[in-house]
Formats: sequence, structure tokens, C-alpha cells
Amino acid sequence: MIKFPYGLCDFYRIQTNHYFYVDRTNHIRLIEDYGNQLIFLRPRRFGKSLLLSMLENYYDVAKADEFEKLFGHLAIGKNPTPLHNQYFVMKWDFSAVSPVGDSQQIGQNLTDHINERIDNFADYYQSILSRSISIYPENAQASFQSLLTAVQKTPYRLYLLIDEYDNFANELMIGHRKESPSRYQTLLSGEGAVKALFKAVKFAASGHGLERVFITGVSPVVLTDMSSGYNVAENIYLRHEFNDLCGFLETEMVETLNQVAKECDFTEHQVQQALQLMRSFYNGYCFSPKSKELIYNPTLVLYFIKSFQQDCEFPNEMLDENLVMDRGKLTYISELSKGEQVIVQAINNEPLTLMRLANRFGVEDMLSTVKDTRFMISLLYYFGILTLNGETELGEFCFKIPNLVVRSLYVERLFDKLLPQEEREDVQLMAKHFYQTGDLQPICDFMEQHYFKVFDNRDYRIANELTIKTAFLTLLFDELFYIVDSETEVEKRYADLTFIIRPERRSLPLHDFIIEFKYLGLKEMGLSSENLREMRVNELFACASIKQKLAESKQQLLDYQTRLQSKSGEKLRLQLISVVAVGFERVVWQRV
Repeated sequence: MIKFPYGLCDFYRIQTNHYFYVDRTNHIRLIEDYGNQLIFLRPRRFGKSLLLSMLENYYDVAKADEFEKLFGHLAIGKNPTPLHNQYFVMKWDFSAVSPVGDSQQIGQNLTDHINERIDNFADYYQSILSRSISIYPENAQASFQSLLTAVQKTPYRLYLLIDEYDNFANELMIGHRKESPSRYQTLLSGEGAVKALFKAVKFAASGHGLERVFITGVSPVVLTDMSSGYNVAENIYLRHEFNDLCGFLETEMVETLNQVAKECDFTEHQVQQALQLMRSFYNGYCFSPKSKELIYNPTLVLYFIKSFQQDCEFPNEMLDENLVMDRGKLTYISELSKGEQVIVQAINNEPLTLMRLANRFGVEDMLSTVKDTRFMISLLYYFGILTLNGETELGEFCFKIPNLVVRSLYVERLFDKLLPQEEREDVQLMAKHFYQTGDLQPICDFMEQHYFKVFDNRDYRIANELTIKTAFLTLLFDELFYIVDSETEVEKRYADLTFIIRPERRSLPLHDFIIEFKYLGLKEMGLSSENLREMRVNELFACASIKQKLAESKQQLLDYQTRLQSKSGEKLRLQLISVVAVGFERVVWQRV
């Protein structure tokens, strides 16, 4: 039985205990060749800590006798570089530094962490070091300098690994932005503790014992604040050579998936169902403009396959709750000016383009009230809740939501923002009724009587089919039963909303759906809001403009049905639904 290292980022333990491991050691030579001081960014839970652990074990001089055991069976072990096991290695992990307290307290927390790491370093390498290292409780830079002095008395040099370098800025943005942002400004700008520490790193790397630095983080939030203190590191996170440095390729998962399926006596058809689910929910990331490879989120893949192996069935919840912190990032964006507009565009696969990513913004940018679209899209990309999706004819970067797990976070954010807590359970019951019967009337009634009330008069200026579709999507979205898609491509045409039953749920009494939306403004109808509210349903259906919209929708739906049915490997139980909204007053619907 395969042992899956879910939540485990210790390379040594993974190798010596024979856990499942997707070999990324072939990138070590590329990393060496690219430079001595590098910054690599990826979203949370994407394997950055395991990457650092791999580098730590490869270069550690104290593990030279274990090189064959750890790397002999891996790509780099068959053709190692001359630098393997030639460094002292020390790792700092800023996520382990408590952000609680004022700037002085947090600065001391940082000092304590660095001193603790230096103390461990001294113990670990004591048989090689000829000089003792002094620890200064109030001055981490002085402790670091003492370490460097000891290192310089040996034939070796230091390789410094820094994990979650941007943790403080993320706390500022997501966790504590409303409390006392000045304390983070003190840490990250001027002569604050973090900046002073990186100045010491820069000094050490200029011939004072430190030879290599590899830094990981989520976003380039503090690069501007660090620039004068540490402006020597090269960014490799957009390089196509490193697109798959963290994460899994589909080809790398198929063999493992087949093995687990064999243990569970699954058929080839069930294996394909599993792959379809994982592709819809976990695939779709692209981190380099020049790369065509799509990457799977490794944490979610391990979560799925481990659950699959243990229970011989697919997990009910496709979203691992350990990733729910990403919701806070969407909350941050949605509360910015025009942030909700960006989220709605993303949900509906509307074009999101940038000529270039924002790659340096500091604490002042995070605290300022004005955030432009470039800032928001760039952050969503770095957080992994948007990803690259090719280029326009003008060479602009295109962005999209990578997969269904991330899309569910977007929809959930809008649902929570637009719907009062006391109404959510009723809406969920209405949605389940719709899934089983195809009866959309209760949802339409709710739209008219409650949901449209959240829109004020200024929304009439921008109201269109997209607005209505978004409203219905937030109420009907359910990833437990469905693979839900907006603007689904069906042979170069695009259906507004599709709800396709998850493959392992096809035995349930549910329907598949294609829903097409049309919108009529009040001026097109020649009626006032008051007139519309007083009209009966049969009077609405008698209106020529509504009849025309329903007829247009019917033709589109019938075309989509034929194309989607031929595209799907399953026999779909499709229901075709036309929805016509008239302003924010009335909604009519019809089965085709």
C-alpha cells in the first residue's frame, strides 16, 4: 500500500520511510545554474516547504554519508552536481514567528526565532565547527554575525533557506489589517526588524561566509520594502523552467491513481471518473507565461488520493479544509473598490488581462485606500486564486480561475456577502428541490422578493445577463453534487451555466442542467418598476419581447444540448432552462 505524505514536508522522513514522492530533484541543477540568491513564489500549500527540505538535505555537509540513501534512486542522484553536501545549511521559517503584540514584541519574536535557529545550528554542526557561536538575546543580527565568523573558520560556506518571507505582510493584509497596521510598517519599512535582518543577509552574502540563499513566499508584497536592504536576489517564479517546481503534472498522478484503484478493485471507467473529478477540481494552474503545462495543487491531490485509498470511494468534500484561509484573501479583495467587480468577472470567465504583473508593492501599497485592477489581479494570481491563461493578440497576460475548488471559494464569498445568514438555509433547500425536480420557481420567487433587494438603483446602469447569471450562480452552486461551470465551452460556443452531476453521484435522483439567461431593461419593456411588479406571470409570458428572448434561448439550448451530450462520456439527464429577467423586478423561466 502506498504511503501518502499528506501534510508532511520533511524530505528526509519521506525518503527514509518510503512515502510517495514526486521527484523534483532534476531542478536542483537548474537552481544552481540560475544564481546564488533566488526568490521563488507559489500559493499556500503548494509544496514550498518540501522543496526547501529537499535542498537542505541535498547540500547539508553533515548528511554526506546518507547521500545515496536519500538521493541515489532520484534523478539528481544519478547525475549529482559537485556542490552536493558542500554547505552548512540553516533554515528560517517566518510563519513560525508569532505576529501577536506591538511592533517591539513582534520584532523580539523574530529575534527569538533567529536565535533559536542559530542555537540549533551550533548544536547540529558542533563536530565540524572549530569556534563557538555566541547568542545575543536582544540582537539576532549579532548572533548571525557570530555564526558567520565561525563558518569562515571552516572550509565550508553557508546556504540559507528562508520560508514564508512575506508572512508579516500577509498578516497585515489578511489577518490584522484593521487592528494596528503601523506595527507592521515599523517591521517592514525604514530600519525595522525585518529589513535590518535582510540587510545583514545581503552583507553576509558579499564574501562574509554566506554563499547561497533561497527564499520562498506567496507574493512579492515586501520586495519594495526590502529593495534597499536586500536588492540582490533574482526572481525565478515566472521562469518556465520552474513552472512545475512545485505541484504535480497529470502524467505523474495517473500511475499512482491506477495503483490505488487496483487496490480498491475499481474498473477503468471508475479510474477515468476519478481523473475527471481531480482534473475539474484540482488542475489548471499555470505560473509562467511561456509554459503550456497545467499543474495540479499537490496538497489537494494527496488529500483526494489518500481518502480514496482509505475508503475506496471519492471524498465527499473536494475542498480540503486546511486551505480555507484562502477565503480571507478573497474577502480582502472583495472589500476593495471595484474588488467585487473583479470577482464577478472571474466567476463568469469574463476577460481579465494585464500587460504585466505587479511584482513589487510594499506595505504602503497594502495600506493605501486606492487599489487598481492590476494590483488586485496580480495578488489573486500570486495567491493561486487566479492563474495564467495564455495571452491576447497584443501580448497581454490573460487570467482565469484555475479550477472548481477555487471557483467555489469565489461563489461562497459572494453568497456570504449578498445573503443574510437567516435566509441561507432556506435557499439551500430550494436549490436541492431544483436539482431533483428542475422546478426553478421557488428560486425565482426568492429572487424577486428578497435577493434583488441587495441591488440598489445604481446597479441598473450596469445590469445585464451577467448580473442575473451571477445572482443565480451564487444561489444554485453546489460542488458536492455538481461540476458547475460558467461560460462552458461547447465546441467553440459558450453555454451560460452548466450543472453536470459529479460522476460518482450519477446514481442519485438528480438532473443535469444547462441554463441560458436573457435580460430586458425597463426601457425595452416600456414599463415602470411598479407596473412590472403588478403584472401576473401569464401577462409577462404574453409580452412580445419576453417571447422573443425565450425563443432565442430555446434555440441556443437545443444546440448546446446536442453538442454537450456528444462531448460527454456519460449519458446526461439534461434539463434545459431558459431564464429571462426584467430589470431587478421580475424573473420568468421555462423548460425547453
